[in-house]
Amino acid sequence: MLPERANLHIALTFLQFCYAGNHIFLRIALDTGVSKLIFPVFRNITALVLLGPLAYFSEKKDRPSITTYCVVHFFLLGLVGITMKEGFYLLGLEKTSPTFAAAMQNSVPALTFLMAALLRYESVHFNRIDGVAKVLGVLASVGGATIITLYKGPVIYSPRLGFNQEQYLTMMGDTPGKDWNLGGIYLFCHSLCWSGWIVMQAFVLKIYSAPLTVSAFTCFFGVVQFLTIAAFFEKDSKAWQFNSSGEIYSVLFSVCKLD
Repeated sequence: MLPERANLHIALTFLQFCYAGNHIFLRIALDTGVSKLIFPVFRNITALVLLGPLAYFSEKKDRPSITTYCVVHFFLLGLVGITMKEGFYLLGLEKTSPTFAAAMQNSVPALTFLMAALLRYESVHFNRIDGVAKVLGVLASVGGATIITLYKGPVIYSPRLGFNQEQYLTMMGDTPGKDWNLGGIYLFCHSLCWSGWIVMQAFVLKIYSAPLTVSAFTCFFGVVQFLTIAAFFEKDSKAWQFNSSGEIYSVLFSVCKLD
């Protein structure tokens, strides 16, 4: 048997592979024409179907009573952590590339720490090495994300593409019609929402100590919100149909990487 610390590192490494695969599968789905409004509806419905029964039976005895105050916070978690976070992510991914999206997400830990420090969830000691290291890490992470957003830079490597130039550019996400600056802003907003959602969860779990139930309600309100948005803005009824197996795989894979 492996020690608990080793299992933790293996699990976190596997999670990073899931994140990387999710960027690629979602980009493939967007390239096949999947609706940015319908995709998260299917994703969160699938997650809710899987998570709801697990939360109900595993926390049945220990679950606190649900008050109106709790429901309001569940709704806000769904709004920030699902509707806004996934919405900004899909908009940004469509206008950039999987590699760019993955790089932008590196700012999430620093932004989370910054928000937690401002809200007094984290303590920062400027007279200690660890405090200075935290501040420098925040500046480096946010600064790097800002540079990625505002400056694309020159082409470092340009192979002889020949007849397959279009296919190569599509794979790299560098096709005409992309807006890297706007996409970077969308992805930075995605990172802000993700960080805010993490901090909000810490607060909500203090008043409602049932994490699986909190996640299930977050998915539920995310589904309701995305369904409402899709009903108003998605006019094509065919967008609700799966046109390829790749779209189904993307939905299932994104559920495996449920944040």
